Amino acid sequence: MSELPSGWADAPLSQIVEINPVADKKSIPLDADVNFVPMPAVEAETGAIDVSETRRFAKVKTGYTPFEANDVLFAKITPCMENGKMAVVPELPCSLGFGSTEFHVLRSPEGVVPKFVYYRVSSLGFRYDAEHNMTGAVGQKRVPEPYLSNFHFLLPPTNEQRRIVEKIEQLFDFLDKGEESLRAARDKAGLYRQSLLKHAFEGHLTADWRAANPDKLEDPETLLARIQEERDARYKQSLDDWQDALVKWRVDGEEAKKPAKPKRQKALLALDEEDDEELPLIPEKWAYTNLSNLGDLGRGKSKHRPRNDKALFGGKYPFIQTGEVKAASRVIREYKQTYSETGLAQSKLWPKGTLCITIAANIAETAFLGIDACFPDSVVGFSSFEDLVSPYYVELFIQAVRQRVEAYAPATAQKNINLTTLEELIIPLCSPAEQAEIVNRLEAKLSFLDALEADIDNQLARSRALRQSILKRAFEGKLVPQDPTDEPASALLARIKSERDAAPKPKRKRKTPA
Repeated sequence: MSELPSGWADAPLSQIVEINPVADKKSIPLDADVNFVPMPAVEAETGAIDVSETRRFAKVKTGYTPFEANDVLFAKITPCMENGKMAVVPELPCSLGFGSTEFHVLRSPEGVVPKFVYYRVSSLGFRYDAEHNMTGAVGQKRVPEPYLSNFHFLLPPTNEQRRIVEKIEQLFDFLDKGEESLRAARDKAGLYRQSLLKHAFEGHLTADWRAANPDKLEDPETLLARIQEERDARYKQSLDDWQDALVKWRVDGEEAKKPAKPKRQKALLALDEEDDEELPLIPEKWAYTNLSNLGDLGRGKSKHRPRNDKALFGGKYPFIQTGEVKAASRVIREYKQTYSETGLAQSKLWPKGTLCITIAANIAETAFLGIDACFPDSVVGFSSFEDLVSPYYVELFIQAVRQRVEAYAPATAQKNINLTTLEELIIPLCSPAEQAEIVNRLEAKLSFLDALEADIDNQLARSRALRQSILKRAFEGKLVPQDPTDEPASALLARIKSERDAAPKPKRKRKTPA
């Protein structure tokens, strides 16, 4: 261990603060309102805490965690601890407040600055160490009290604690202002993105192009008729392929699985008059239609149960899930899992170039397959008649209406929509040439926005890293100078010990689970 800064002391945290102190509740009337802090009331990373909720004392006097003003609340359960749910309790109308049983309480005696304790235990380094000392089952791991009690805490003199906190907050205020400006710029970029997409799919973005290229426009009725011809031709080809496969199956002795007859394509959907009245005005040579009229839509397949059966995995067929669609930068090339032959048999291999659209968890996220791959029924695959309908045009349109599509999902913990929602999604259709022009213009502008947002994200990440660097320097005694006239921390520790030895020992009752 490196040499301690002048005047500092190294001691177990339990010798510096009280951990989960016993509360004196005798003076509080049962019908009194007391402040209550559930876990969601403590904001991750920021130290913000909402103590506005109140409950009757009779309801919370047992089975909850009591605390006082200036205590540090420390979330002990995963993932709240790792996310940084810690805070200093502000002044309370009542002498006591109560909160989730998933908080540890750290109470500072006179001479120990609560904000200093908060900054230390909420720092990334402390949380990382605490995470690796958690106990309990997966998903229910907690930081045990003995870990906090035995943690070696470097304690500066009281006056230096105050100087350190003041300096941290001065620097953090500066970073806050910068981050606020960056987030405002990101919000503006997001608003511009949505405005640009709306502008494009109402025909405004390419108004000049239409005026200059009247010969490249096409009546939407003619285009839809051509799409129907293409659908019919595809179906006929799939029937011919099925007949050939059936003959081969019979020649081979009918030992393998019998080829399934392809399903007839659904007829083109017609818009309801009510829908047409509510839609924005579009150019004369455009028309509204349903997404299912522009190509083939189908849910991914994962029929086998349980879905996590080991026999399904470990082969050569990429298996894509909703998270990989969301994380992709328009093209999916990376994957975490693969299907085996068993996995493929209960799924479907979709070809490279398929547009993936998520319908569960992350709704209406889109990306194109950069490889042949399987995916489950939480992802829909779309392939268009490319000479007539640009898949990139469709993908950009779904970006434009993502919030509207997400609104169709019921308000449940696991949001999802069904295939019908996408099939009936209303999309403006223009000529193939204008679709290509819209895609080119949008991609040029959106690539600039992508770069801008990536730069903002990088700056925010650097700011977060700088905060941790500031805290690291603070707890190494390098953020503010030492003052030789400060009372050393060893004297403070001796005084804390003396006061504890002289104080009557409270009787600790066993806590009743919440």
